[in-house]
Amino acid sequence: MDTLGAEARLEEKRRILLVDDDRAILASFRDLLLPRGYDVDTAETGREAINKSNTKYYNLAVIDIKLPDMEGTELLANLHKNYPKTKKIMITGYPTLETAVNSVNLRADAYLVKPVPPEEFLRMVDQQIHEQSSEESVTEEKVLDWVEGRYRKVKDKGRPAQVVRS
Repeated sequence: MDTLGAEARLEEKRRILLVDDDRAILASFRDLLLPRGYDVDTAETGREAINKSNTKYYNLAVIDIKLPDMEGTELLANLHKNYPKTKKIMITGYPTLETAVNSVNLRADAYLVKPVPPEEFLRMVDQQIHEQSSEESVTEEKVLDWVEGRYRKVKDKGRPAQVVRS
């Protein structure tokens, strides 16, 4: 196995997009994440977050429910539709049963209430990044198993594989 390649892929998987209209919160979360080796981008609006996610892949998005130009749940739905493998944590200072249920129904991976203790925030981020890495690893293993199985079948038949063009 190519451990250098695996390590490089892990490094690639550490991009986080923070979306909140409160610059102080963005700065606080960014200051918590940067020393842990995460590549962190910020957005103050849903539109800015969509634009950034269209040009760069993020492993995780942390989305405030109240944004100036759209509801955070609208951004959540957009990211889920266009980037289903991106993990999504919803965060709010105004928790309601409705926003929690909407977030879960729109496939949020977690829901946090502000103010979030730093250790809880970091634990949740680390957990989501780890889960995503594990999910991707399982997918890569399945593809590798399939390719190896096909190779054995071709090899056992003693003839080269045929390429069919349509």
